[in-house]
This record gives sequence, structure tokens and C-alpha cells, in this order.
Amino acid sequence: MLKKIILLASGNGSNVENICRFFEHDDNIGVLGVFTNNPKAGVLKRIIPFGVKGIVFDRTRFTNGNLLQEIKTLNPDLIVLAGFLWKIGPDWVQAFPSKIINIHPALLPKYGGKGMYGRHIHKAVKENNEHETGITIHYVNEEYDKGDFIFQTTVPLSNQDQESDIANKIQLLEQQHFPKTIASLLYKDIDEI
Repeated sequence: MLKKIILLASGNGSNVENICRFFEHDDNIGVLGVFTNNPKAGVLKRIIPFGVKGIVFDRTRFTNGNLLQEIKTLNPDLIVLAGFLWKIGPDWVQAFPSKIINIHPALLPKYGGKGMYGRHIHKAVKENNEHETGITIHYVNEEYDKGDFIFQTTVPLSNQDQESDIANKIQLLEQQHFPKTIASLLYKDIDEI
């Protein structure tokens, strides 16, 4: 295993499961572990079939630097936020410059920022009668959803689309593009070795 990924998640973990499945038989890239701030998160069950370790942490470990030190010792090549809802601090960004990425279920800079996640985004997209939406994969910096874009793609919407339809369209985009984007970032580095 040449390249190591750590995943941070807070919820159900559909993206985490998809990423684990994508890299399950890849000898060059492996998932070291999934860290979650939610001891009841569905993600912990989803990773069992892949033999990936799940680590639960609390707000204190996250903010006092202990979790960051633990992750530093693992020396990941990429930290992937996959439905992780807490803001990453500047100490993380400094420790892992251009090595933390996030997926956002909208076309940033629209519908970004604190409180804009999941159904809140899809509701806002519907209420604003948007004709398209999409996903943005971006580097993480000190501000919510403000890091440099890595990848964006769109999907058309119709007036008949409900919030659930929008969510389903977004999930399909995430499944199709998130693991491939992760791989492209890491394989670019592998090619440079």
C-alpha cells in the first residue's frame, strides 16, 4: 500500500462505504481508518465488511489537539471529509496543507457555509427554483466551503423534482465522482514517485 487515506464522517456513511468499496482491491491505495464524532453513526456499521477500523472521538479530543496528533502518527496522504459536520481548525490545515478534501452537495460558492449540509441544501435549492445543482469537491481551509475547487459537476433539475429527488441525484453524482477524484489526486502523486 503506497498511499493512505483517512476518512472523517458524522452520519450514515454512504460515501464512506462507496470509497471503501472502490479501493477495496487497490494495492496502491488503502483506507487506514474511519474517524467519527458520532458513536451512533451508521458509518460504523457500513465499514465492518471492509475490515476498516472505526474510531469514535469527542469534541474535547477534536479541539485539544489529541486527535490531530493521533492522525499525524498515521501519516495519511489524504484526509477525506465524507459527511463530516464539524469545522476543521487551522491547526489541521497547517499540519496537512492541501491534503484535506471535502465533498459538498451543491455548486459552491452557492449554498455553502455554516449550517448548509444535507437536506438543508436540497431544500434551499428547491425553494430557489434552481435549474441545476451538483457537487463540489474542494480542498479544506480555515473557512467552511471556501477551499480551492478540485472538481465540480452538475445535474439538471426539473420543476417536478422534490427534495428527495434532488438528494438522489446528488448521491448518484457523489458515488460516481468522489472515489475517482480521490484516486486521481493520489495516483498523480504515485506517478511522481
